[in-house]
Amino acid sequence: MKLPSFEGGVHPPDGKALTAEKAVELYQPQGGELIFPLLQHLGAPCSPAVKRGDRVLRGQKLADSDAFVSAPIFSSVSGTVKDIGPRMTIPGSLEECVVVENDGLYETGPDLLETLGLSRPAAPEEYLKVIRAAGIVGMGGACFPTHVKLAPPEGRVIRWFIVNGAECEPFLNCDNRLMLESPDILAEGLQLCLSLFPQAEGIVAIETNKPESIQTMSLELERLGDPRMRVAPQEVKYPQGAEKMLIRSVTGQEIPPGALPADVGCIIVNVRTLYQIHQALTLGTPVLDRIISVTGDVVVSPGNFCVPLGISVRELVERAGGFSEDPVKVLAGGPMMGISMRSLDVPIVKGTSGILALSERSALLPVESNCLRCGRCVEACPMRLVPSNLDHLVRLRDYTAFEQAGGMNCIECGCCTYNCPASRFLTQTCRDGKAAVTAERRKKGAPKK
Repeated sequence: MKLPSFEGGVHPPDGKALTAEKAVELYQPQGGELIFPLLQHLGAPCSPAVKRGDRVLRGQKLADSDAFVSAPIFSSVSGTVKDIGPRMTIPGSLEECVVVENDGLYETGPDLLETLGLSRPAAPEEYLKVIRAAGIVGMGGACFPTHVKLAPPEGRVIRWFIVNGAECEPFLNCDNRLMLESPDILAEGLQLCLSLFPQAEGIVAIETNKPESIQTMSLELERLGDPRMRVAPQEVKYPQGAEKMLIRSVTGQEIPPGALPADVGCIIVNVRTLYQIHQALTLGTPVLDRIISVTGDVVVSPGNFCVPLGISVRELVERAGGFSEDPVKVLAGGPMMGISMRSLDVPIVKGTSGILALSERSALLPVESNCLRCGRCVEACPMRLVPSNLDHLVRLRDYTAFEQAGGMNCIECGCCTYNCPASRFLTQTCRDGKAAVTAERRKKGAPKK
């Protein structure tokens, strides 16, 4: 039986075999610097809540903001605040960071529930307060503050609460391993979330290339005996895990341009986000660590590692045995939407799902040629755009026409570039066009001097 899906998409080689069978390895460094950028989420940046020379405990708040759309940052180790200032981050930009010297003791302070004066576990009317206090964001990569997502606009009735376990990005297995190794926590976390939305059905969406995860999660949901919860197998197609695509596949609902999932009765969270919700509501644990797939054809021992936030990419790569040869490209994330890194001396943050290191054999980029007008980019685009036209408009710097042609609806999934026989850098030009339009909007909205 053909599974319901979205239009467009591509089928790149998944590369998941390198780490699919590797159980998650816990890694806790016994010293060194950990770097915590003050902006690890969409929204307002945080301000430091500590000062240079302070001793901090694991789970102690390092930074926060009064803004509603924001999320606090916590120390993942105990130690001393060594510095507060600009440091290089994964995108290659300098960001304000808190630097903590790890003392290797991992002494833990009071948990969140104790700090907030709440019972354990928290009561449903206190969920959003705890989730906000725990610094939980979308850990599939979007990094949108979860407490905002779980507070839909008044009048919206949530009918589907979807847990995104698709993990369609090639090479990555962090979500897959989490479902295999912690199904009880995820199932109980889903049950907790459903208490906020009494009319909703809880659905765990998993691509069919993860049969063990489908079986494991199905058995766990059956064990809880809640008829509102089920697993929904999904077609293996990229970008099946993109929010709009997954909602279309699971519910048949289409999100109009400019609308939110809640507008069509949906809320969708990543499996790691759900895990963090459970840990915060039942144990009072904030976001301190995450699972990361370290993989690629030059990694000596590819694997999945649970590491404290703030450690450097270089240290994590060394834990995976280092490189068998110098990589020509290292990505934070997967090959379709990952960020190419200038340096390994940058910190792991909440949104880091993988480190992918590729040889020249794997990462060879062909030279661009003229557009063939074949339409393959249009066939692949899950947003029903015309990427070749958007590319043309950006190269002309006609950003007004780019916006009118729907360019701001591009989700930068990379399908068009992958499918282009002329090797046009379609995704990159669309990203540049969106950045130019956003910058112009900010300029127009800025107060006059």
